[in-house]
Amino acid sequence: MISKNRKIKDFLTRCLIYICTVFSVLLLLGIIVYVFAKGMRSVNWSFLTSVTSVLNGRVGIAGNIVNTLIIIVLTMIIATPIGIGSAIYLNEYAKPGRLVTIIEYATETLSGIPSIIFGLFGMMFFGEGLGLGYSLWTGALTLILMVLPLLTRNTQEALKTVPASYRHGAIGLGSGKWHMIRTILIPSAMPGIITGAILAIGRIVGESAALLFTAGSAKLLPAGITGLWQKPTQSGGTLTIQMYLSATSEGDFDTAFGIAVVLIVIVLGINLATKALTKHFDVNRKG
Repeated sequence: MISKNRKIKDFLTRCLIYICTVFSVLLLLGIIVYVFAKGMRSVNWSFLTSVTSVLNGRVGIAGNIVNTLIIIVLTMIIATPIGIGSAIYLNEYAKPGRLVTIIEYATETLSGIPSIIFGLFGMMFFGEGLGLGYSLWTGALTLILMVLPLLTRNTQEALKTVPASYRHGAIGLGSGKWHMIRTILIPSAMPGIITGAILAIGRIVGESAALLFTAGSAKLLPAGITGLWQKPTQSGGTLTIQMYLSATSEGDFDTAFGIAVVLIVIVLGINLATKALTKHFDVNRKG
C-alpha cells in the first residue's frame, strides 16, 4: 500500500515537473516569436549601421550600439578585477568571522537594491558630486556598483567548487600562496568566473532605469578616433534606453520592437558564449 502511494506521488510530481518545464519553454518561445514577428520588419542593414535622421527620414541605432559597447567595456574593465580580487580575498585570505559575515551580507544586500536607487545615487554622487554630469562614465561607474556583487558572489562560489586537495597538494609541493592561487585555483575556477562575468555583461546590456538617471539619451556616432576617445565623457543612450524612449515619448513601436530583436539576439549570443567558454575550460581542466 505504501509502495503504491509512493509511486502515485512520484508520478504526479514528475508530471508537475514536466508541466512546469513545458510552460517555461513555451513562454520563452512565445516571447521570442512575438518580438521577432513585430520587430523583424524594422531590422535591416541601414537600421543597424546608421543613426536616426528626421531630415532624411531614416531610423538607425548605430549610435546606441556603440554606446552600449563602450559602457560594457568601461564597466567590465574596472569591475572584473575588483570583483575577482574581492572574492579571492574573502575565500582564500580572510579568516572566517564577523567581518567576513558582514561583508558577505552587505554584498547580498547590495545585489537586491532596485536599480533605480543605484541610478539616483549615481546621478547625485558621480554626476553632481564628481562633476561628470550625464555621461557614459557616470553610467559605467554606477553599473560597477550594480555588477560587483554578482561578480564577487559567482567567483566565490566558483572558488569553493575547487577541491581542497588541489590547494594542499600545491602547498605541499612548495608552492607559495599566491602562486597556488594564480596557477591552480583560478584556472580550475575559470568556468564559474567566466559565467559570472558574462552574466554581468547581460545585466549591463539589459539595464535601463539606472542609465536614464546617469548616462543620458544621446544617440550620435562619435566622429572618428578622437570622438571615440571623448565619447565616455559625453551623454550616450544605450539600446535599452532608446527602446524605452521609442515606445513611450516617441510612440514608435516599430523601432522599439526592432531594438528588442537586437537585444534578444545579443542575450542569446551571450548565453551561447557562456556555454562554449565554460565547456572549453572544462575540457582543458580535465585534459
